[in-house]
Amino acid sequence: MVYPTVPNKALHDSITLKSNSKVKEIRIKMKNKTPPLLEYFEKKGITLKDLVETALELFVPHPGIETEAKATQLLEEEFLETMSDVNVSCLEVACFRAQEDAEKGLIPGLSQERFMGRPGLVADELLGLSIADYIAGVRGIFEFTRFDQAKPGILKKLGPITNDAVGGLVAGVSSNIYTRAFRKTK
Repeated sequence: MVYPTVPNKALHDSITLKSNSKVKEIRIKMKNKTPPLLEYFEKKGITLKDLVETALELFVPHPGIETEAKATQLLEEEFLETMSDVNVSCLEVACFRAQEDAEKGLIPGLSQERFMGRPGLVADELLGLSIADYIAGVRGIFEFTRFDQAKPGILKKLGPITNDAVGGLVAGVSSNIYTRAFRKTK
């Protein structure tokens, strides 16, 4: 994995080795399986690296997560765990299907102009908020607002519904790593 903000190759290699070993540990616990949702995302062109890099664009050091390297490790672990939840999978896939239907003009009453121009369309935001809330509660909703406004990383490349769905996932995961790390410092 290459993260552009890592200052030198030796540090990057050290971070990657530590991070990769923890990801392998999680996958071993999962019987060496990639979470089905990650496989689904990969078919759509969204990788674990994309998700982590998106979260890192809004990274703010917190107690217990003082470095980007630590954040990378925790984000990878949390993404793998969260994407193993069938409820998250259902919500994400529903959003991707809604995006596909909207692009084809199959959603009753939703014109292409309104879908792409978005006057009055709030369902996409509600879906993203629901995903963030399911994953991390009110803290996830707060984090969703940050990601929704900034549209970092992969979010700016996705459609109106899918950017909020993936944004909700990234926000929930990001919020969870901060919350867990903070609790460990007490």
